[in-house]
Amino acid sequence: MHDIPLSKRTFDLILTIPGFLLISPILIIISIMIFLIDGTPVLFTQVRTGLHGKLFNIYKFRTMSNRRDSSGNLLPDTYRITPLGKFLRSTSLDELPELLNVLRGEMSLVGPRPLLPQYLDRYSPEQARRHEVLPGMAGWAQVNGRNALSWEDKFRLDVWYVDHWSLWLDIKILIMTLYKILKREGISQPGHATAEEFMGNQNHE
Repeated sequence: MHDIPLSKRTFDLILTIPGFLLISPILIIISIMIFLIDGTPVLFTQVRTGLHGKLFNIYKFRTMSNRRDSSGNLLPDTYRITPLGKFLRSTSLDELPELLNVLRGEMSLVGPRPLLPQYLDRYSPEQARRHEVLPGMAGWAQVNGRNALSWEDKFRLDVWYVDHWSLWLDIKILIMTLYKILKREGISQPGHATAEEFMGNQNHE
């Protein structure tokens, strides 16, 4: 799949535009809470890899402080995540600003999660196929284990999604996502705020 299907883009907009308006009071409340408790900035932006490897800025609510060690280096994620940030991550509320990325056409509601650009040269050719579709807020890997999965398993599920995409599959994933959020499963790997860094494969496929 090398182009964004019109039906998928239409599906995203039909859900995202009214959804964004509906949850706007929640977005305002969370923004005020972050501002009052953790200060500014309220939003966290980071460069991620999108369709065909194109880079874009992803938007999330900030969940970490800028605490540094005596040498001025940022502390590990597990030491910087704030109490409010931990709650936002456990409920996936921190990801709601990504709806802006969906509206801009940089992401879809469903697709492989957008990852860091430094991972690009670490993928095997098969794993790199995850970029043949728009990255998503929710994904097949996320509803099948999320950060409890190994990187290899995540990428295998991502490529499966690329090969089996349909609107019905997207609807199924969105429903499963709501269930997973309520159960708060697979939020992080042991010892990590989310997941360990992907360092590449021992043997490329």
